[in-house]
Amino acid sequence: MNSVATFLVGVAIFVGILGIVVPVLPGALLSLAAILIWALEVQSATGWTVLAAAVVLIGASQVVKYIVPERRLRESGVPRRSMFVGVVLGIVGFFLIPVVGMFVGFPIGVYVSERQRIGNHDEAWTSTKHALRATGLSVLIEFIGTSLAAAVWLVAVLFLV
Repeated sequence: MNSVATFLVGVAIFVGILGIVVPVLPGALLSLAAILIWALEVQSATGWTVLAAAVVLIGASQVVKYIVPERRLRESGVPRRSMFVGVVLGIVGFFLIPVVGMFVGFPIGVYVSERQRIGNHDEAWTSTKHALRATGLSVLIEFIGTSLAAAVWLVAVLFLV
């Protein structure tokens, strides 16, 4: 694979990692697709090993990013309904206020749902903070898994291929 194509794969991986933090693109999937294209082009044992490692790292992060925050939310008493309302308002906010609307709509949705359910501002706000922490943890887990896959790819490109 020539250096321009390798650079473009690296850019795609980087854009994928940015897509995890700013949810405009399917971040982890984009990074994995770029590594897949690279492995198909390289056609070597190193390429297939890097692809396998990326699938394991990104796949594991996709599973863990749902299990760990969900468990923490259950322990803190935030119901799924409130998270659902938060996600719906986050999506609506994304279209009303591009890019940052999701970050505005999600907490408002969780807070409104919890305020309606509980009826108390302090407890609703506490639940909202738990939901925000769980969401941040989910993003962090996906970010770490995809960054590790990107690091494996980078080591292979710089030292092995």
